[in-house]
Amino acid sequence: MSIDSQSLVQHMNNRLAEIQPSDILAFNAEIANIPGIVRLTLGEPDFNTPDHVKAAAIDSIKNNESHYAPSNGTMALREAAANFLAKKYDVHYDPASEVIITAGATGGIYTALSSILNPGDEVLIPTPIFPLYIAIAKLAGATPVFMDTSKNGFVLSPAQLKQTLADHPKAKAVVLNFPSNPTGVTYHADDLKALADVLKDQPVFVLSDEIYSELTYDATHVSIANYLPEQTILLNGVSKSHAMTGWRIGIMCAPKAITTQLGKIHQFTVTTTTANAQAAAAEALSNGLDDAQVMKQEYQTRRDYLYGALTKLGFESAKPEGAFYLFSKIPAGLPQDSMAFCRELAHDARVALIPGSSFGPGGEGYVRISYAASMADLQTAVERIGQYVTEKATTEAK
Repeated sequence: MSIDSQSLVQHMNNRLAEIQPSDILAFNAEIANIPGIVRLTLGEPDFNTPDHVKAAAIDSIKNNESHYAPSNGTMALREAAANFLAKKYDVHYDPASEVIITAGATGGIYTALSSILNPGDEVLIPTPIFPLYIAIAKLAGATPVFMDTSKNGFVLSPAQLKQTLADHPKAKAVVLNFPSNPTGVTYHADDLKALADVLKDQPVFVLSDEIYSELTYDATHVSIANYLPEQTILLNGVSKSHAMTGWRIGIMCAPKAITTQLGKIHQFTVTTTTANAQAAAAEALSNGLDDAQVMKQEYQTRRDYLYGALTKLGFESAKPEGAFYLFSKIPAGLPQDSMAFCRELAHDARVALIPGSSFGPGGEGYVRISYAASMADLQTAVERIGQYVTEKATTEAK
Protein backbone atom coordinates (compact mmCIF):
# COMPACT_ATOMS: atom_id res chain seq x y z
CA MET A 1 0.00 0.00 0.00
CA SER A 2 1.48 3.32 -1.04
CA ILE A 3 1.99 6.21 1.38
CA ASP A 4 -0.61 8.95 1.10
CA SER A 5 0.06 12.65 1.50
CA GLN A 6 -2.07 12.97 4.65
CA SER A 7 0.12 10.49 6.52
CA LEU A 8 3.21 12.38 5.43
CA VAL A 9 1.89 15.56 7.06
CA GLN A 10 2.76 14.01 10.42
CA HIS A 11 6.41 14.04 9.39
CA MET A 12 6.55 17.71 8.47
CA ASN A 13 8.19 20.44 10.58
CA ASN A 14 6.47 20.05 13.95
CA ARG A 15 6.55 23.80 14.51
CA LEU A 16 3.89 24.16 11.82
CA ALA A 17 1.38 22.78 14.31
CA GLU A 18 1.80 26.02 16.28
CA ILE A 19 1.10 28.19 13.23
CA GLN A 20 -2.41 28.97 12.08
CA PRO A 21 -3.29 30.63 8.76
CA SER A 22 -3.70 34.39 8.98
CA ASP A 23 -6.95 35.39 10.71
CA ILE A 24 -6.89 38.57 8.66
CA LEU A 25 -6.75 36.86 5.28
CA ALA A 26 -9.18 34.14 6.40
CA PHE A 27 -11.79 36.64 7.59
CA ASN A 28 -11.35 38.79 4.49
CA ALA A 29 -12.00 35.71 2.33
CA GLU A 30 -14.98 34.69 4.50
CA ILE A 31 -16.89 37.91 3.92
CA ALA A 32 -15.67 38.67 0.39
CA ASN A 33 -18.78 37.36 -1.36
CA ILE A 34 -21.34 39.29 0.66
CA PRO A 35 -23.10 41.42 -1.99
CA GLY A 36 -22.32 45.13 -1.81
CA ILE A 37 -20.03 44.86 1.19
CA VAL A 38 -17.62 47.73 1.94
CA ARG A 39 -14.28 46.18 2.87
CA LEU A 40 -12.06 48.17 5.21
CA THR A 41 -9.91 45.15 5.96
CA LEU A 42 -6.57 44.94 4.19
CA GLY A 43 -3.59 47.29 4.39
CA GLU A 44 -3.48 47.86 0.66
CA PRO A 45 -3.00 51.46 -0.58
CA ASP A 46 -5.77 52.46 -2.98
CA PHE A 47 -3.34 54.59 -4.98
CA ASN A 48 -1.37 53.47 -8.03
CA THR A 49 2.41 53.33 -8.28
CA PRO A 50 3.69 56.72 -9.59
CA ASP A 51 4.10 56.86 -13.37
CA HIS A 52 7.82 57.68 -13.31
CA VAL A 53 8.41 54.56 -11.21
CA LYS A 54 6.46 52.36 -13.61
CA ALA A 55 8.40 53.86 -16.52
CA ALA A 56 11.69 52.87 -14.88
CA ALA A 57 10.52 49.27 -14.66
CA ILE A 58 9.46 49.30 -18.31
CA ASP A 59 12.85 50.68 -19.34
CA SER A 60 14.55 47.97 -17.30
CA ILE A 61 12.61 45.29 -19.14
CA LYS A 62 13.33 46.88 -22.53
CA ASN A 63 17.03 46.98 -21.63
CA ASN A 64 16.95 43.23 -20.95
CA GLU A 65 17.73 43.58 -17.27
CA SER A 66 16.35 40.09 -16.75
CA HIS A 67 19.33 38.34 -15.20
CA TYR A 68 20.29 37.72 -11.59
CA ALA A 69 20.98 40.87 -9.66
CA PRO A 70 23.58 40.73 -6.87
CA SER A 71 22.16 38.81 -3.92
CA ASN A 72 22.04 41.81 -1.60
CA GLY A 73 20.51 44.00 -4.31
CA THR A 74 21.71 46.20 -7.14
CA MET A 75 24.19 48.85 -6.10
CA ALA A 76 21.92 51.50 -7.63
CA LEU A 77 19.08 50.54 -5.32
CA ARG A 78 21.25 50.08 -2.24
CA GLU A 79 22.74 53.54 -2.80
CA ALA A 80 19.27 55.02 -3.33
CA ALA A 81 18.01 53.30 -0.17
CA ALA A 82 20.94 54.51 1.93
CA ASN A 83 20.49 58.05 0.59
CA PHE A 84 16.75 57.94 1.32
CA LEU A 85 17.30 56.88 4.94
CA ALA A 86 20.03 59.46 5.45
CA LYS A 87 18.05 62.37 3.98
CA LYS A 88 14.75 61.50 5.60
CA TYR A 89 15.74 60.13 9.00
CA ASP A 90 19.43 60.93 9.51
CA VAL A 91 20.44 57.27 9.80
CA HIS A 92 23.54 56.29 7.88
CA TYR A 93 24.47 52.96 6.30
CA ASP A 94 27.17 51.92 3.86
CA PRO A 95 25.30 50.70 0.76
CA ALA A 96 28.11 48.29 -0.08
CA SER A 97 28.08 46.40 3.22
CA GLU A 98 25.14 47.44 5.41
CA VAL A 99 22.08 47.33 3.14
CA ILE A 100 20.18 44.29 1.84
CA ILE A 101 17.23 44.48 -0.55
CA THR A 102 14.60 41.99 0.58
CA ALA A 103 11.36 40.55 -0.79
CA GLY A 104 9.25 43.18 0.90
CA ALA A 105 9.52 44.01 4.58
CA THR A 106 8.14 40.51 5.17
CA GLY A 107 11.29 39.03 3.65
CA GLY A 108 13.33 41.20 5.97
CA ILE A 109 11.36 40.06 9.02
CA TYR A 110 11.87 36.41 8.10
CA THR A 111 15.57 36.88 7.37
CA ALA A 112 16.22 38.84 10.56
CA LEU A 113 14.36 36.58 12.97
CA SER A 114 15.71 33.41 11.33
CA SER A 115 19.23 34.80 11.65
CA ILE A 116 18.86 35.94 15.27
CA LEU A 117 16.93 33.15 16.94
CA ASN A 118 17.82 29.73 18.24
CA PRO A 119 15.29 27.22 19.61
CA GLY A 120 14.47 28.17 23.18
CA ASP A 121 15.16 31.88 22.74
CA GLU A 122 12.49 34.44 23.55
CA VAL A 123 11.30 37.40 21.50
CA LEU A 124 9.68 40.39 23.21
CA ILE A 125 6.69 41.64 21.20
CA PRO A 126 4.52 44.64 22.16
CA THR A 127 0.89 43.93 21.36
CA PRO A 128 -1.50 44.54 19.67
CA ILE A 129 0.72 43.98 16.63
CA PHE A 130 0.56 42.57 13.12
CA PRO A 131 0.73 38.78 13.69
CA LEU A 132 3.47 38.02 11.16
CA TYR A 133 6.26 38.51 13.71
CA ILE A 134 4.65 35.99 16.05
CA ALA A 135 4.39 33.25 13.44
CA ILE A 136 7.94 33.70 12.17
CA ALA A 137 9.35 33.65 15.71
CA LYS A 138 7.56 30.36 16.36
CA LEU A 139 8.85 28.88 13.11
CA ALA A 140 12.36 29.67 14.31
CA GLY A 141 11.69 27.69 17.48
CA ALA A 142 11.53 30.74 19.72
CA THR A 143 8.87 31.73 22.23
CA PRO A 144 7.04 35.05 21.76
CA VAL A 145 6.70 37.04 24.99
CA PHE A 146 3.82 39.47 24.71
CA MET A 147 3.85 42.93 26.26
CA ASP A 148 0.25 44.19 26.28
CA THR A 149 0.33 47.96 25.69
CA SER A 150 -3.43 48.53 25.59
CA LYS A 151 -3.47 50.24 28.99
CA ASN A 152 -0.67 52.64 28.01
CA GLY A 153 -2.12 54.15 24.86
CA PHE A 154 -0.64 51.30 22.79
CA VAL A 155 2.90 52.52 23.45
CA LEU A 156 5.54 50.32 25.09
CA SER A 157 6.80 52.06 28.22
CA PRO A 158 10.42 51.86 29.41
CA ALA A 159 9.23 50.45 32.75
CA GLN A 160 7.28 47.65 31.07
CA LEU A 161 10.22 46.82 28.81
CA LYS A 162 12.68 46.84 31.72
CA GLN A 163 10.50 44.54 33.81
CA THR A 164 9.92 42.14 30.92
CA LEU A 165 13.64 41.92 30.23
CA ALA A 166 14.26 41.16 33.91
CA ASP A 167 11.60 38.44 33.87
CA HIS A 168 12.85 36.86 30.63
CA PRO A 169 16.63 36.38 30.62
CA LYS A 170 16.37 34.27 27.45
CA ALA A 171 15.20 37.29 25.47
CA LYS A 172 17.21 37.61 22.28
CA ALA A 173 15.29 40.35 20.48
CA VAL A 174 12.68 43.08 20.83
CA VAL A 175 10.30 43.81 17.95
CA LEU A 176 9.10 47.35 17.29
CA ASN A 177 6.68 48.41 14.55
CA PHE A 178 5.90 52.13 14.22
CA PRO A 179 3.83 53.81 13.03
CA SER A 180 1.90 50.76 14.15
CA ASN A 181 -0.19 48.25 12.35
CA PRO A 182 -2.91 47.97 13.73
CA THR A 183 -3.16 51.08 15.94
CA GLY A 184 -1.56 53.88 13.92
CA VAL A 185 0.26 54.97 17.08
CA THR A 186 3.93 55.88 16.75
CA TYR A 187 6.97 56.60 18.94
CA HIS A 188 8.53 60.04 19.23
CA ALA A 189 12.14 60.94 19.92
CA ASP A 190 11.72 61.04 23.71
CA ASP A 191 9.95 57.66 23.68
CA LEU A 192 12.74 56.10 21.65
CA LYS A 193 15.51 57.61 23.77
CA ALA A 194 13.88 56.16 26.89
CA LEU A 195 13.56 52.70 25.35
CA ALA A 196 17.14 52.91 24.08
CA ASP A 197 18.35 53.68 27.60
CA VAL A 198 16.80 50.41 28.77
CA LEU A 199 18.21 48.37 25.89
CA LYS A 200 21.70 49.82 25.41
CA ASP A 201 23.34 47.56 28.02
CA GLN A 202 21.34 44.46 27.09
CA PRO A 203 22.66 41.82 24.64
CA VAL A 204 19.49 41.95 22.56
CA PHE A 205 18.68 42.92 19.00
CA VAL A 206 16.03 45.48 18.10
CA LEU A 207 14.08 44.54 14.99
CA SER A 208 12.50 47.85 14.02
CA ASP A 209 9.92 47.68 11.25
CA GLU A 210 9.40 51.26 10.08
CA ILE A 211 7.67 50.50 6.77
CA TYR A 212 5.01 53.21 7.44
CA SER A 213 7.59 55.92 8.22
CA GLU A 214 6.61 58.13 5.28
CA LEU A 215 2.98 58.08 6.41
CA THR A 216 3.58 59.92 9.70
CA TYR A 217 1.11 62.79 10.03
CA ASP A 218 1.70 65.25 12.81
CA ALA A 219 5.46 64.97 13.39
CA THR A 220 8.58 63.89 11.56
CA HIS A 221 9.32 60.18 11.87
CA VAL A 222 12.33 59.32 14.02
CA SER A 223 14.11 55.94 13.77
CA ILE A 224 15.34 54.06 16.81
CA ALA A 225 18.51 53.43 14.79
CA ASN A 226 19.45 57.01 15.72
CA TYR A 227 19.84 55.89 19.33
CA LEU A 228 20.78 52.19 19.10
CA PRO A 229 22.71 51.89 15.83
CA GLU A 230 24.78 48.89 16.93
CA GLN A 231 21.79 46.80 18.03
CA THR A 232 19.15 47.76 15.48
CA ILE A 233 18.10 45.85 12.38
CA LEU A 234 16.10 48.47 10.51
CA LEU A 235 13.36 47.56 8.04
CA ASN A 236 11.76 49.92 5.54
CA GLY A 237 10.67 49.79 1.92
CA VAL A 238 8.53 51.23 -0.86
CA SER A 239 5.30 49.24 -0.37
CA LYS A 240 3.42 51.91 1.57
CA SER A 241 5.34 55.07 0.65
CA HIS A 242 5.01 54.53 -3.10
CA ALA A 243 1.97 52.23 -3.29
CA MET A 244 4.19 49.36 -4.42
CA THR A 245 2.94 46.44 -2.33
CA GLY A 246 2.95 44.06 -5.29
CA TRP A 247 6.51 44.90 -6.33
CA ARG A 248 7.85 43.20 -3.17
CA ILE A 249 10.84 45.39 -2.40
CA GLY A 250 12.01 45.95 1.16
CA ILE A 251 15.09 47.48 2.73
CA MET A 252 17.02 45.88 5.60
CA CYS A 253 19.93 47.71 7.22
CA ALA A 254 22.28 46.90 10.09
CA PRO A 255 25.96 47.26 11.02
CA LYS A 256 28.31 45.36 8.70
CA ALA A 257 29.04 42.55 11.16
CA ILE A 258 25.33 41.79 11.49
CA THR A 259 24.47 42.31 7.82
CA THR A 260 27.14 39.78 6.82
CA GLN A 261 25.23 37.14 8.78
CA LEU A 262 21.80 38.28 7.61
CA GLY A 263 22.98 37.95 4.03
CA LYS A 264 23.42 34.20 4.47
CA ILE A 265 19.74 33.57 5.21
CA HIS A 266 18.67 36.04 2.53
CA GLN A 267 20.92 34.39 -0.05
CA PHE A 268 19.65 30.88 0.60
CA THR A 269 15.96 31.78 0.75
CA VAL A 270 15.42 34.55 -1.81
CA THR A 271 18.71 34.55 -3.78
CA THR A 272 17.85 38.02 -5.08
CA THR A 273 14.76 40.15 -5.61
CA THR A 274 13.34 40.83 -9.08
CA ALA A 275 15.64 42.96 -11.25
CA ASN A 276 13.04 45.23 -12.86
CA ALA A 277 11.30 45.77 -9.50
CA GLN A 278 14.66 46.91 -8.12
CA ALA A 279 15.01 49.37 -10.99
CA ALA A 280 11.57 50.76 -10.18
CA ALA A 281 12.40 51.05 -6.47
CA ALA A 282 15.70 52.80 -7.25
CA GLU A 283 13.75 55.37 -9.26
CA ALA A 284 11.21 55.75 -6.44
CA LEU A 285 13.89 56.41 -3.83
CA SER A 286 16.04 58.61 -6.09
CA ASN A 287 13.55 60.82 -7.88
CA GLY A 288 10.41 60.25 -5.84
CA LEU A 289 11.54 61.10 -2.34
CA ASP A 290 8.34 63.05 -1.71
CA ASP A 291 5.91 60.87 -3.69
CA ALA A 292 4.19 59.87 -0.47
CA GLN A 293 3.13 63.44 0.36
CA VAL A 294 -0.01 63.46 -1.80
CA MET A 295 -1.07 60.08 -0.43
CA LYS A 296 -0.31 61.13 3.14
CA GLN A 297 -2.47 64.24 2.87
CA GLU A 298 -5.38 62.20 1.60
CA TYR A 299 -4.93 59.57 4.32
CA GLN A 300 -4.88 62.32 6.94
CA THR A 301 -8.14 63.75 5.60
CA ARG A 302 -9.69 60.29 5.78
CA ARG A 303 -8.29 59.75 9.27
CA ASP A 304 -9.81 62.96 10.55
CA TYR A 305 -13.20 62.15 9.04
CA LEU A 306 -13.30 58.57 10.26
CA TYR A 307 -11.99 59.33 13.74
CA GLY A 308 -14.56 62.07 14.27
CA ALA A 309 -17.48 60.12 12.81
CA LEU A 310 -16.83 56.93 14.78
CA THR A 311 -16.24 58.86 18.02
CA LYS A 312 -19.75 60.28 17.64
CA LEU A 313 -21.05 56.71 17.27
CA GLY A 314 -19.46 55.65 20.57
CA PHE A 315 -16.24 54.06 19.36
CA GLU A 316 -13.15 54.94 21.41
CA SER A 317 -9.92 55.08 19.40
CA ALA A 318 -6.31 56.05 19.83
CA LYS A 319 -5.98 58.86 17.27
CA PRO A 320 -3.61 57.50 14.61
CA GLU A 321 -0.37 59.41 14.14
CA GLY A 322 0.63 57.41 11.09
CA ALA A 323 -0.11 54.44 8.80
CA PHE A 324 -3.76 54.13 7.66
CA TYR A 325 -5.55 52.23 10.41
CA LEU A 326 -7.96 53.14 13.18
CA PHE A 327 -8.01 50.74 16.13
CA SER A 328 -11.36 51.26 17.83
CA LYS A 329 -12.93 49.89 20.98
CA ILE A 330 -16.35 48.32 20.39
CA PRO A 331 -19.01 50.39 22.19
CA ALA A 332 -20.76 48.96 25.21
CA GLY A 333 -24.01 47.21 24.37
CA LEU A 334 -22.68 45.66 21.15
CA PRO A 335 -21.24 42.15 20.81
CA GLN A 336 -17.96 42.44 22.72
CA ASP A 337 -16.23 39.44 21.18
CA SER A 338 -14.45 41.13 18.27
CA MET A 339 -14.86 38.23 15.86
CA ALA A 340 -18.57 37.94 16.63
CA PHE A 341 -18.96 41.70 16.23
CA CYS A 342 -17.17 41.76 12.88
CA ARG A 343 -19.16 38.80 11.54
CA GLU A 344 -22.46 40.37 12.58
CA LEU A 345 -21.47 43.76 11.17
CA ALA A 346 -20.46 42.16 7.87
CA HIS A 347 -23.70 40.24 7.45
CA ASP A 348 -26.14 42.76 8.91
CA ALA A 349 -24.57 46.06 7.85
CA ARG A 350 -22.36 44.98 4.93
CA VAL A 351 -19.21 46.56 6.37
CA ALA A 352 -16.05 44.48 6.86
CA LEU A 353 -13.52 45.28 9.59
CA ILE A 354 -10.79 43.09 11.13
CA PRO A 355 -11.32 41.67 14.63
CA GLY A 356 -8.90 43.06 17.19
CA SER A 357 -8.26 39.57 18.53
CA SER A 358 -6.17 38.92 15.41
CA PHE A 359 -3.44 41.20 16.80
CA GLY A 360 -2.58 39.48 20.06
CA PRO A 361 -3.13 40.37 23.74
CA GLY A 362 -4.83 43.72 24.22
CA GLY A 363 -6.65 43.46 20.90
CA GLU A 364 -9.84 41.73 22.01
CA GLY A 365 -12.77 44.11 22.21
CA TYR A 366 -11.35 46.27 19.40
CA VAL A 367 -11.60 46.35 15.62
CA ARG A 368 -9.05 47.48 13.04
CA ILE A 369 -10.40 49.74 10.32
CA SER A 370 -8.28 50.41 7.25
CA TYR A 371 -8.85 53.81 5.69
CA ALA A 372 -6.80 52.92 2.63
CA ALA A 373 -10.15 53.22 0.88
CA SER A 374 -11.99 55.98 -0.95
CA MET A 375 -13.79 58.69 1.00
CA ALA A 376 -17.02 57.52 -0.64
CA ASP A 377 -16.52 54.03 0.78
CA LEU A 378 -15.67 55.43 4.21
CA GLN A 379 -18.82 57.58 4.23
CA THR A 380 -20.95 54.60 3.20
CA ALA A 381 -19.32 52.48 5.90
CA VAL A 382 -19.97 55.10 8.59
CA GLU A 383 -23.60 55.45 7.53
CA ARG A 384 -24.12 51.68 7.70
CA ILE A 385 -22.28 51.34 11.02
CA GLY A 386 -24.43 54.16 12.42
CA GLN A 387 -27.62 52.40 11.37
CA TYR A 388 -26.35 49.14 12.87
CA VAL A 389 -25.42 50.79 16.21
CA THR A 390 -28.80 52.58 16.39
CA GLU A 391 -30.73 49.40 15.67
CA LYS A 392 -28.77 47.43 18.25
CA ALA A 393 -29.33 50.13 20.87
CA THR A 394 -33.08 50.15 20.12
CA THR A 395 -33.23 46.36 20.40
CA GLU A 396 -31.33 46.36 23.71
CA ALA A 397 -33.68 49.02 25.11
CA LYS A 398 -36.79 46.90 24.51
